[in-house]
Amino acid sequence: MAQIYSSLHFTKIVFKPLHTNLFNIVLISIFLSLGCSALYSQDIKKKQPTVTPNTQDVKKGAEKPLDTNPVAETPADTVKLDTIKVKKAFLNGQVKYKAETYAKIQQKKKLITLYDKAELYYQDVELKSGIIVMDYEKNEVYAGRIKDSLGNYTQFPNFKQGSNVIEPDSIRFNFKTKKALIWNSRTNQGEFNVKAAITKKENDSVYFLKGARFTTAKDVDNPEYYFQTNKIKFIPGKKIVTGSTYMVIAGVPTPIYLPFAYFPLSKETSVSGIILPSYNDSNTKGFSLQNGGYYFALSDHYNLTVVGDYYTNGSYALGMQSSYAKRYNFQGNVNIRFENNIISERGYPDYSKTRIYNIQWSHSQDSKANPNSTFSASVNLGSSEYFKQTINQVNVGSSLNNTLSSSISYSTVFHSVPESRLSLTATHSQNTNTKVINMTLPTLQFSVDRIYPFAINDGAKKGFFKNINLQYNLNGKNSFITTDSLFFKPEMFQDADIGFQHSIPLSTNFKVFKHFSVSTSLNYDEVWYFKTIEKHYDDQLATVVTNDVKGFDAFRTYSSSTSIGTTIYGTFNFGADKKIQSIRHVMRPAVSHSYTPSFEKYYDTYAIDGSGNMQTDKYYTRFEGGMYGVPGQNRSNSIGFNLSNTFEAKVTDKDTTKTEAKKIMLLNNLNFSTSYNADAKTLAWAPVRISGGTQFFDNKLSANFGTTLDPYAIDNSGTRINTFNIDNGGSLFRMTSANLTMNYSLSSKGSEKKDKPDSQAARNGGREDDLFGSDIDTGSYRKNSQFTDDDEEKEDAVAEFFKSKLPWDMTFAYSLTYGNNNREKKITGNSIMISANTDLTPKWKAGVSTGYDFVQKGVTFTQLRFERDLMSWRMDFNWTPFGPNATWNFYIGIKSGILSDIKWEKRNQNF
Repeated sequence: MAQIYSSLHFTKIVFKPLHTNLFNIVLISIFLSLGCSALYSQDIKKKQPTVTPNTQDVKKGAEKPLDTNPVAETPADTVKLDTIKVKKAFLNGQVKYKAETYAKIQQKKKLITLYDKAELYYQDVELKSGIIVMDYEKNEVYAGRIKDSLGNYTQFPNFKQGSNVIEPDSIRFNFKTKKALIWNSRTNQGEFNVKAAITKKENDSVYFLKGARFTTAKDVDNPEYYFQTNKIKFIPGKKIVTGSTYMVIAGVPTPIYLPFAYFPLSKETSVSGIILPSYNDSNTKGFSLQNGGYYFALSDHYNLTVVGDYYTNGSYALGMQSSYAKRYNFQGNVNIRFENNIISERGYPDYSKTRIYNIQWSHSQDSKANPNSTFSASVNLGSSEYFKQTINQVNVGSSLNNTLSSSISYSTVFHSVPESRLSLTATHSQNTNTKVINMTLPTLQFSVDRIYPFAINDGAKKGFFKNINLQYNLNGKNSFITTDSLFFKPEMFQDADIGFQHSIPLSTNFKVFKHFSVSTSLNYDEVWYFKTIEKHYDDQLATVVTNDVKGFDAFRTYSSSTSIGTTIYGTFNFGADKKIQSIRHVMRPAVSHSYTPSFEKYYDTYAIDGSGNMQTDKYYTRFEGGMYGVPGQNRSNSIGFNLSNTFEAKVTDKDTTKTEAKKIMLLNNLNFSTSYNADAKTLAWAPVRISGGTQFFDNKLSANFGTTLDPYAIDNSGTRINTFNIDNGGSLFRMTSANLTMNYSLSSKGSEKKDKPDSQAARNGGREDDLFGSDIDTGSYRKNSQFTDDDEEKEDAVAEFFKSKLPWDMTFAYSLTYGNNNREKKITGNSIMISANTDLTPKWKAGVSTGYDFVQKGVTFTQLRFERDLMSWRMDFNWTPFGPNATWNFYIGIKSGILSDIKWEKRNQNF
């Protein structure tokens, strides 16, 4: 295309002084006086001389400001001229512009025309388009598309004012009134993409749209779905208010219709609003509306969600969720749910009614908030049957785990000399099988840092005396043991146990013969109880009676321990030209001795019958059942033996460019331990415990094993006898138990492990992987998607798919246990579990969790998972085909959080 250059035309005005001719003036005056009786004069407008315009070319792509008020060059003159009032400049700022092909200024028409990659900047307005025409007399600008060489429209306008961006087909804008007419505008507001046939801009904050559609799909011209409406009032960053609106999916209008709609838009804070419930039905509860309620955006620091369920058989549920955070201080969340579950109908044999609840609270403090004190909370308590009976959540991992635990703690440091620490903790431990709850309200811990009384001022601690140190520790508890039915009822607090333990350890360490490390300690303990027991034989009841004795009581114990150990290194070299160049063996043997005297002074006797025979009396201590244990009746003089080993090899690296050998770990640990009680009259030797572990395949496969070897034989009833097994016709040791566990995790990306989402089962102390399936929580179900909305990652996934590199990951676990306590020689457990996930296509994901128990000869928990990425929608299906947790769940809905209530969910659960 030929280059077209326009010229800038300027009118240069020059004023010349008038030169007088005295002779001609006098002659004409005489002539006129003689010929006329009356003279009239007429002012003739002075004619301005014309000057040839000065032409200047605007270079390609040049950016030039527009001078709205040219200044005339006026030479000095002795004659006063008539003045013309200059018009005030009509633009309030400097206009900058540029264009690729040409920029033409038509001064007579007051127009600036920019063509091809045109850009115009004025005040807070930025306009880019194929063609821009600015009328600076009317304060208006017009921008539109242009056609390329193939006749296709290109270079659509991009209009930006402040933070608002509009991409229409064409636009007409008035700088003075700030009003505009926009054709086929496209704009993005929050999660919405909006397109309108005609848009009228009233001012900076109000738009009226006609023939509009809005969607969360990225392609607003060809969306998977959209909402069609004829009238919209649109306030950027605040709200969208529409008239009659209906939904269109894949170009097909649906019966989903609203007479009007209101959509809040906010970039800084969330907006309160109604949460629409989802419809469902159950074989045992009837039809239902689930998770309907209200979201309260209370402030920038905390919010509240209140939801509820209702079932036609009378069941109902209430839930409350809240998240809070304050930067550099703390953050946390609270989740409380109560369910009144009714199964079947009253009068039927399978009718049941239960009330279950669950309370979860997590709180963490930022380290910057207070360096001297911290407060944290991790609470998970409720009904023991909650995760087994709730219909709002399918969580096999949590239902199989039989422990719920909680902890709330506060700690502070006192910067004294020596430094001391104080902590208060409330704990809760609940067995969901036995329904027994252990709780402490609170636990007090106070400690004073180590004191070295014999260390010199320079801090050097060498030798026996200089390393002598002592501490002081105080531990106090107020504990309760109760059940589900009595939890937080008055009966729970009636049997509270209160106790304190004072401990003063005195220790030192030193070296002997340069290579042996010795540590020795002396421990003094004092325990206070406020409730003890008393036992006696009741002749009337003919049984032993145990009575509680309330009041302060205490016992004091002491013990000593000494250990000596060293480290031995051994290397076996095979040659630098061998594949295995050398093996390194590290041994850490240790011998320990512990001594505890007898504290039989704290023991009494009671008769087990009414015969009065002293031989039937039995020893007991009044401190039985105490939280800090009881004083020992028998003296203990035990010698312990422990040997730990590690094996490491140097192998030739497969990479020939590397000169150094590669180190691999053969055995992370191989431990042997046992002990001998010198004061025991029988069974002095403890069983030998062997344990070890290692890793293979670049640490992807971890294996741990252990076994227990008993040197003593057993009688026909299975009781250990004081006879060595080898003397009883057996081997040197009798294997009583053994176990082997293996875990293997790998993916298509090699050693890179796939990040697993934080699951409810993991928070309950279960597994973090999905060997027991993925959780299905209808309250936050849409958050569990495995898909990403990042375009670049999607493009990479498509590229990998067409290269036949399907992304996948797999988790494998195997467990084997052997029991032989009573010569049964039996495999007590033998099971395998596998979980695998893969991308069948860039849009399809599939997963399976299953296993097999070789002892019970049956398939363990099995779950099938399918998920489909529908661009702005998501669909998934979870199915547990058999077992007590058999269920299926189907979900399809919009990904966007602002339209998350537009979904359809169907599930069936077997109770």
